[in-house]
Amino acid sequence: MNKETKNSMETQEILTLRKAMEKALEGKRYEHTLGVAYTAASLAMCYGQDVHKAQVAGLLHDCAKNYTNEKRINICRKNGIPINEAEQKNPFLLHAKVGSFLAREKYGIKDKEILDAITYHTTGRPDMGMLDKIIYIADYIEPGRRQAPGLPEVRRLAFASLDDCLYRILKDTLDYLGASKMEIDMSTQQTYDYYKALRCDQKGRESL
Repeated sequence: MNKETKNSMETQEILTLRKAMEKALEGKRYEHTLGVAYTAASLAMCYGQDVHKAQVAGLLHDCAKNYTNEKRINICRKNGIPINEAEQKNPFLLHAKVGSFLAREKYGIKDKEILDAITYHTTGRPDMGMLDKIIYIADYIEPGRRQAPGLPEVRRLAFASLDDCLYRILKDTLDYLGASKMEIDMSTQQTYDYYKALRCDQKGRESL
């Protein structure tokens, strides 16, 4: 396949997915989705990653968001998708896992990096891949976001250091959940602990 054909196919895929998401999501969620895809593409350019993959993952990251909690649970049970304790108490968290399932089964995405980025865009995971980080961060900082604390600084950090930005978002998220007495998914805590340890290790080496 030559470069021109590949580019044409990728462009068509993006257009097809945008139309599909416009039908699948309510207005504000669709606008958010476009914002995440745009921001993910920008971050991919900044860090020399695959822009097309970033757009696809951004467009599909919330593809199960408009499903009811009951429908998400049923999809998980029918397809052997594990449900942890936090997800049992807050089934809306399942939209990430179910979204990855739909991306593969309904929208024909076979690329593991894209599917993983969708799966972990809400909770994160230790030792995240580049696309995982890009989608997680893009979901938090896209232009339509307004409520998160310190957004201007977080947005600046995103284009300076993905790991520093990721750590900042994880810390702010856990602080917010703790203050609100909301359920904390252990994956988020484990991800924070991993990047906190990594950060301490890096600072320790720099001081040598």
